[in-house]
Amino acid sequence: MKASLLQMTSGIDPAANARTVIDGIAQAAAEGSAMLFTPEMSGLLDGDRARARRHVVAEAEDPVLAATREAAAKHGIWVHLGSLALKGEGEKFLNRGFVIDGTGAIRAHYDKLHLFDVDLATGESWRESNTYCRGERAILVDTPIGKLGLAICYDMRFPDLFRALSDAGATALAVPAAFTRPTGQAHWHVLLRARAIEAGAYVIAAAQTGLHADGRATYGHSLVIDPWGEVLLDMGEEAGLGSAEIDLARVEDIRSRVPVLRHRRPIPPVETFA
Repeated sequence: MKASLLQMTSGIDPAANARTVIDGIAQAAAEGSAMLFTPEMSGLLDGDRARARRHVVAEAEDPVLAATREAAAKHGIWVHLGSLALKGEGEKFLNRGFVIDGTGAIRAHYDKLHLFDVDLATGESWRESNTYCRGERAILVDTPIGKLGLAICYDMRFPDLFRALSDAGATALAVPAAFTRPTGQAHWHVLLRARAIEAGAYVIAAAQTGLHADGRATYGHSLVIDPWGEVLLDMGEEAGLGSAEIDLARVEDIRSRVPVLRHRRPIPPVETFA
């Protein structure tokens, strides 16, 4: 079955971003895809927190989510809306992704577990924990392309999450992202290939790309990686739609040949010697 990825350059206007998502849904459905994947922060990408607050609303009021659900129902296609910025507790936001079925119903949502608090050699400094609530649950959901484990961007650096998802039955892992260029060039491909190999699962990573209206630059290179670690799709730096075939028999074949999931065992306490 076919999965499509929408590589976006989201900006500070949710209405414009919604139109891009809606057009991507229509195109993916016309091309016969079973499911469309969009990046992290599909509805609003704005590092100016004061300006962003004018557009960040509760889930029930979010226009991008409503438009996505309507388009999914119109075209009869499942959508993984990578994430939206939504109102959370107090003054903080949620970074929440959604799985929406072909009737427009929300089947699952996931809040980003690991928040990006880093200082890069380029001088870029990010403190997501100042603005966003931390998620508390790992999520697995049945979809047309198999059991899908959900993650968001910085989560990819934490293999315990992907171990838990694959132990729970995940055959595909969604990792929507808005990766910075320095970290993307260094780590994007190698980390995602490692997660696919370790889990014996497909990794589907829709990404933001290019120079955004708030001044940041993202890495692009939306990927589909098979359970052997082979890159089936690399979208480079251009915004647009890409697709790859997902073959669940491939998961069974790889896991039978290299049965790492069966060989996992609890790690004993570390003994330290001086």
